[in-house]
Amino acid sequence: MMKTRFIVPLIVFVALAGVLFIAVKRAPDKHFIASVLIGKPAPEFKLPSLTNPGSNVTSTALQGKPYVLNVWGTWCPMCRVEHQALMQIQQLEQVPLIGLNWRDDDALALDWLAQLGNPYEQVAIDKQGRLAIDLGVYGAPETFLIDAKGIIVHKHVGPLDMEIWKRDFEPKINAAPAAGPT
Repeated sequence: MMKTRFIVPLIVFVALAGVLFIAVKRAPDKHFIASVLIGKPAPEFKLPSLTNPGSNVTSTALQGKPYVLNVWGTWCPMCRVEHQALMQIQQLEQVPLIGLNWRDDDALALDWLAQLGNPYEQVAIDKQGRLAIDLGVYGAPETFLIDAKGIIVHKHVGPLDMEIWKRDFEPKINAAPAAGPT
């Protein structure tokens, strides 16, 4: 009698855990987080440049062409995982990659880019994380596709790879209309 009292709940627990595990493994779009900013203008910003000291990276200078904003930091192990894919994406020359170095040490970030290669056209420094907060970033890496009019078209959470790039980013880049007059 005592054993069945514990066996039935154990079986129910194992069954529920199994269903949850299978659901999580099969869930599509695990790295797509619906953002309230999708379809809305990207936050305006003017931040110091990591790679071009004395100058700034600005949202106004980026308008007129689609671009990808990649949030990263040297303290982020998954950023290292995605770095090779970013180098491959840069070679495709489909859109400019803009780095947002988030809450990082400038010297470490510059060493990182010197050692691993620099996939970015520009790198903005976000020491206090204000732009990241405005974007709704809660971890790195996170990557945003912003169209020529400055509208956030897509957000990806986690490391990019070429499969994700081809599936989620390329169709949106190819479908994006040209900037045209405003």
